[in-house]
Amino acid sequence: MKMNSHMQMALDEARAAAKRGEVPVGAVLVSPAGAVVARAGNRTRELHDPTAHAEILAIRAGCAALGAERLTNHALYVTLEPCAMCAQAISAARIARLYYGASDPKSGGIEAGARVFSHAQCHHVPQVFEGIDAAASEALLKAFFAAKRRP
Repeated sequence: MKMNSHMQMALDEARAAAKRGEVPVGAVLVSPAGAVVARAGNRTRELHDPTAHAEILAIRAGCAALGAERLTNHALYVTLEPCAMCAQAISAARIARLYYGASDPKSGGIEAGARVFSHAQCHHVPQVFEGIDAAASEALLKAFFAAKRRP
């Protein structure tokens, strides 16, 4: 199934981010025809940029590739529930569908925290599908943070 293969690509990006010492989050942007337009993993530490989340990097790359500021009818696959900043960027880019893996009760911006898409000032709300390969996403995050806590 394409949905699972796209999430597997996002998980590959998250694993690559972890190897770079970044929080393991990956994102894959998919065209209406099902082609991968962009893929990215977190690079906040590497780029010294607090906005270099996987979702933002994938959106930037997708917009650059298409020469447009909107990604109408595109889908975004992310391993972790997007934060409020990323949720707002997803809305601004007019992404049609968001698929994400693990929920983020601490910093999530969709079902937790800011709940960007249910806010009255949110101009565009994508279809949201949560829990896609959630166990794999959660395991990757837990292993990453457990390793950080070891002496």
